[in-house]
Amino acid sequence: MARVLIIGASKGIGLETTRQALEAGHRVRAFSRSAAAGGLSNPNLEKIRGDALDRRDIAAALDEMDVVIQALGVSSLGDLFRPVSLFSDATRLLVSAMEGQALKRLISVTGFGAGDSRSSIGCLQRLPFLMVFGRAYADKSVQEQLIKDSSLDWTIARPGVLTNGRRTGRYRILDEPSAWRNGIISRADVADFLVRQIEDRTYLRKAPVLVN
Repeated sequence: MARVLIIGASKGIGLETTRQALEAGHRVRAFSRSAAAGGLSNPNLEKIRGDALDRRDIAAALDEMDVVIQALGVSSLGDLFRPVSLFSDATRLLVSAMEGQALKRLISVTGFGAGDSRSSIGCLQRLPFLMVFGRAYADKSVQEQLIKDSSLDWTIARPGVLTNGRRTGRYRILDEPSAWRNGIISRADVADFLVRQIEDRTYLRKAPVLVN
């Protein structure tokens, strides 16, 4: 089983990924500013407090890890209406640290509408998407390019609209640009995909869209 660092493990996709990675038997280091990891308790779980924008915290968190799963999110909806640089700033630091420590495997979550998937947003959705998510997704696009330009063995997951639904395992992995479309998907199913990528290299250096 792998030693997995999960960045952004205190809530949302990161918390659910932590839970499922432990269920799969991996050793997990849960990294977040609160280090709470949702009250999870497991002999294979190590909770550490740190800032994804602090070089020293990231370097320490990477020590002895095999795989990194990056599941960052904004703190509140209000953050979407201010300039956003969290995703690119944290990724720039993370990529540099991973390359410096010769740690290769990075699995990162962005979203449908980031990078070259933006052109697949339907005309009716484009304006409201840009009004609400434009700043965050512009930064996620920078984040994606930083990852793609790196020497890492990366996979980028681009989920559609997130829900709190259950894990079904029946989601669609849209690998070809011609198939990209928006849709809904539960955070639990996104986590299912992320955990599978720990050992599966099918989507190495690919950025599929995930929807139900």
